[in-house]
Amino acid sequence: MLEDKNPQRTSLEKLGEFGLIDHLTKNFEIKHNSTLKGIGDDAAVFDHKQQTVLTTDFLIEGVHFDLSYMPLKHLGYKAVMVNLSDVYAMNAKATQITVSLAVSNRFPLEALEELYAGIALASKVYNVDLIGGDTTTSTSGMLISITAIGEAKEEEITYRSGAKPNDLLVVSGDLGAAYMGLQVLEREKEVFKVNPNNQPDLSPYSYIVERQLKPEARKDIAELLKQLDVLPTAMIDISDGLSSEILHLCKNSKVGCNLFEEKIPLDPTVITTCEEFNIDSTMVALSGGEDYELLFTIAQNDFDKIKGNPNLTVIGHMTEASEGAHLVTRANTKIELTAQGWNSFKSND
Repeated sequence: MLEDKNPQRTSLEKLGEFGLIDHLTKNFEIKHNSTLKGIGDDAAVFDHKQQTVLTTDFLIEGVHFDLSYMPLKHLGYKAVMVNLSDVYAMNAKATQITVSLAVSNRFPLEALEELYAGIALASKVYNVDLIGGDTTTSTSGMLISITAIGEAKEEEITYRSGAKPNDLLVVSGDLGAAYMGLQVLEREKEVFKVNPNNQPDLSPYSYIVERQLKPEARKDIAELLKQLDVLPTAMIDISDGLSSEILHLCKNSKVGCNLFEEKIPLDPTVITTCEEFNIDSTMVALSGGEDYELLFTIAQNDFDKIKGNPNLTVIGHMTEASEGAHLVTRANTKIELTAQGWNSFKSND
């Protein structure tokens, strides 16, 4: 589906591993005083005066991304977002990343330049330093592993385990768009297989397709909460679907939850696309995943501070653990929440 805009092909063998790293990272600048030594030695050195948070994610071609419709620049950007989102979910500030990459010989240098252009853009927009990583050969396509490092004051770090009964459950942004964007891309991929001359018109789906191909980590939400003087009691990012993440909070905090269906924020494009695909929009929000919004709990007396804020929606409240976790439908019936989201070990059968 994607045209090759760069027909030039330079073999990676010409550069070798160290030459490749030098080439791909030559334009990355150090922006943080905490980065004492970045790329160019056996290990990076950084000095955080506060507490350090660290997270790692693996992206594997054919499992987590499909290069038939995922541009490499978008992939590089998204790979960084996936990790930064976890740092912001700890109520921390992201400062550094490392990038490790394994590629087969079908990828020329120009393809990796595109990938690193996306990584560079993400690093610039989110103000993080690339301080190291590794490159090696793969026998099965592309594998990307990124580690993100961040910092926070000890008293500001937010875990999944701090929610209390009667706390309000709050989510940023809207849900389900990334999953429906994926459905559109998969459909157009199948159409393209039948008729390679067919050029899809994705303009009606631009919002949801972008949410799938180029998500944004919610750095702004952590900053907003500080401005509002709100310290979440528990927090997690929505990578695997709303229901899975709520159950993580419930398990770690030893509480239950009532989630109200009518409060779940949905973009109009999600609703219309769900109707087109004959998919229930609530199920998409609960199980779709890859939204990278922040889900958190706050004390009830902080409600007035966030009330009416267009970036935040109160979607429920926490209960005693004995009450369990439920979806309260528009018809006011209770349905037990189950984790139906992404499971990388689930059989394809």
